[in-house]
Amino acid sequence: MITFPPKYVLANLPTPIQLAVFDGKQFLIKRDDFTGMELTGNKVRKLEYLLADAIAKKAELVVTCGGEQSNHARATAAACARLGIACKLFLWGKKTVKPEGNLFLDSVFGAEIEYLSKKEYFAFVENPSHYLNADGKNKAKPYFITEGGSDIIGIMGYVEAFSEMAFELKSNKIKRIVVAAGTGGTAAGLLLGAALCNLPVKIAAVNVLYNKEILYEKIRLLVEQVCEKSGLLTKSVMKNLVILDGYSEEGYKQITDEKMKVIASFAKQSGIILDPVYTGKAFFAFQQEFLKNHVSDTLFLHTGGLFGVFPKKQMYI
Repeated sequence: MITFPPKYVLANLPTPIQLAVFDGKQFLIKRDDFTGMELTGNKVRKLEYLLADAIAKKAELVVTCGGEQSNHARATAAACARLGIACKLFLWGKKTVKPEGNLFLDSVFGAEIEYLSKKEYFAFVENPSHYLNADGKNKAKPYFITEGGSDIIGIMGYVEAFSEMAFELKSNKIKRIVVAAGTGGTAAGLLLGAALCNLPVKIAAVNVLYNKEILYEKIRLLVEQVCEKSGLLTKSVMKNLVILDGYSEEGYKQITDEKMKVIASFAKQSGIILDPVYTGKAFFAFQQEFLKNHVSDTLFLHTGGLFGVFPKKQMYI
């Protein structure tokens, strides 16, 4: 059995599963964009556990990282402001005179921001302590949250999320869940949740940041660490993972006109907004792989990303 660590309630849960229609085809969508306003999206489920751990360890400064439009960074900044903990963000990007979307909100929530080049960013992911102590300014007791909140504490948020929707998945005969995957924590949590609930539901992860091989290994390592403590078998958990590759060939921060056309059309038909980095690409994969083929036993997991729309707002009209 999986032992859940303590958590701090931040999200509005449970989120609903709704019926949606696109191009005349019906499907079910899990609305994890409803987890909150400032904390909207999937990241807050992880932060509930991570920040409880930070508070238990008497952290004075929460440190994390992400792209300049990182949903995780924005959610962390918002949650830290709510809990009265200082927050520092290391962001892959460049300082801009007119920040928009998540980057704008990072500053609104009072986070300290340090910008990194792509090379520096991935070096930071490998060795954050070097950057934290390089300038001698970080005297407060830090608590580091890894990229995307994807560690064995954070992924408990999506083990719990699977349990939250298990009854509806079973009653609607859902055989797979399609979800965007950056650092793999959400997919890893869902895989473990499926095993815990003994439901043979495939987790179809659309890789938007790392290539297929790297993402698989990140998910496997997370699953393995939990399995070592819980008695579950890594191989039996991982057999339900499918990676839908090739839907972010343009790069993490970019999106093709073809994908934007689908996202914009979906918004007009459903009133549901998808972002151009994560959920938009995942939905395009969902449409290509399943909706077009009239596959009705697949649920789409909306992991949020509303504020990431604004930097590319002209592409939506």
